[in-house]
Amino acid sequence: MTETTSDPFAAAAVTTSKRLSSGYSWPECPRWHDGALHLTDMYNHRLLRLDESGTPEVVIDGSQRESRNGTEVIFGGFGWLPDGRIVVNSMHERLVLAWDGRELTEHADLSGLATGPINDMVVDADGRCYITQLGFELFRGEDARPSPLLVVEPDGSARVLAELGEFQCANGIAISPDGSSVVTVEAFGTTVHAFDRDSEGRLSRPHVFGELPAPGDGMCLDSEGAAWLCSPAGGFVTRMLDGGMLTDVVRFDMTEVIPVACVLGGSDRKTLYVAGGVEVFDWEKSRREAKGSIWTASVDTGGGQARP
Repeated sequence: MTETTSDPFAAAAVTTSKRLSSGYSWPECPRWHDGALHLTDMYNHRLLRLDESGTPEVVIDGSQRESRNGTEVIFGGFGWLPDGRIVVNSMHERLVLAWDGRELTEHADLSGLATGPINDMVVDADGRCYITQLGFELFRGEDARPSPLLVVEPDGSARVLAELGEFQCANGIAISPDGSSVVTVEAFGTTVHAFDRDSEGRLSRPHVFGELPAPGDGMCLDSEGAAWLCSPAGGFVTRMLDGGMLTDVVRFDMTEVIPVACVLGGSDRKTLYVAGGVEVFDWEKSRREAKGSIWTASVDTGGGQARP
């Protein structure tokens, strides 16, 4: 008689991690670009670049921006346009901002489309931004409700991707190395969703990539199309093949860090960078205690041309 196990990671290789850098509020949305790690230090209103030792440099300081709707300027997902400008979500303003190295300008206004704060994004080679949203006012105590994805075209026009359905707070989002698919993971669910993507950037055929054993958050893809997925609730980052098989896991002590987002970087893109914090709901406490940190783990498969 064959014994069964309830451990979803029973067949997964265990990878260890080490702390690279600390002293952040709630670090999020790590990106590897131009030979360096970039991330948002959310409640300090900053977008940062880290050198090899983990020392941060401020790329964008949003603390002096006058919010259009009176909310705090909290940076979420970001990426780079073909002309080199950075586009970044101002989550609670529901705006996509563009940074040209001198000033922030409005790239796209999503306030009439989003049903809650906008969240993460991935930018394709043409400058098209696929954007996730919370879908409800989480930080004001509203009940969770499903919401669709959004897209901002290269010219700054935006629309709701209603044809793809709605998701339980889609969060991390990534484009496969060959550009043929987009993958996102739910933060108020456990489903990892995938969509076909054509040469014009249109998404279609929503289907299930796999199921996590605990709700997800940030994610990235590797050169084989496998997904690295963070779970704050489960305290792990895991690698999932299309179809749901879990091949690798990195576990974290959640008294030290709650893993929320990851990206593959380094010279060969075989370093998994994991961002995490301790306090997400009390923004002032998160700033004051500065327990957010960045961790690294060596992995076998690099990021290749996957985005972010």
